[in-house]
Amino acid sequence: MRAVVQRVRRAEVRVDGQVVGKIDAGMLILLGIGKDDTEGAGAALAEKIANLRIFDDAQGKMNQSLLETRGQVLCVSQFTLYGDCRKGRRPSYDQAAQPERAEILYESFVASMRKLGIRTETGRFRAMMEVELVNDGPVTLLLDSDRNF
Repeated sequence: MRAVVQRVRRAEVRVDGQVVGKIDAGMLILLGIGKDDTEGAGAALAEKIANLRIFDDAQGKMNQSLLETRGQVLCVSQFTLYGDCRKGRRPSYDQAAQPERAEILYESFVASMRKLGIRTETGRFRAMMEVELVNDGPVTLLLDSDRNF
C-alpha cells in the first residue's frame, strides 16, 4: 500500500457536488492499494500513520501523533499512486490491485484506523471525487507498506 499523508486543518470530499466525508484538524490520507497487498499490511500501515509524530506539541515541535492530538482522518482511495511513469507518456497501472480486491483492502484499512479510535471519514470508492483541503504547514509524507520509501 502507498499513502500520501497530509496534515490538514480541515478537509472534505464531494461526489456529484455532495459532501460525503468531512473532517476538522487531522490528516488527509490518499491511499493506493497494490496487487500484492494484504489486510495485515493495511493494519500495520494504519498503526504507523496513527503514531506518526507530525503534530506540534506545546513548544511548537512536531512531537505528537494523531492519537495524542485526537485528530481526525479523511481517507480517499487513489489507485493512481501505483502509476508507473518511467516509460512513455501514459502511466502504467499494472502494479495496482484490481478494483474488487482494492475495495476490500481499502475498507479494511479504514476499519483499522477506526479500531485505533480515530474518527475516520471516507470518500466513495471508484467515484470521481473533488477533494478540498487546507494544508497545515504544509506537512506531506509518503509511506509505502513495503518500505520502498
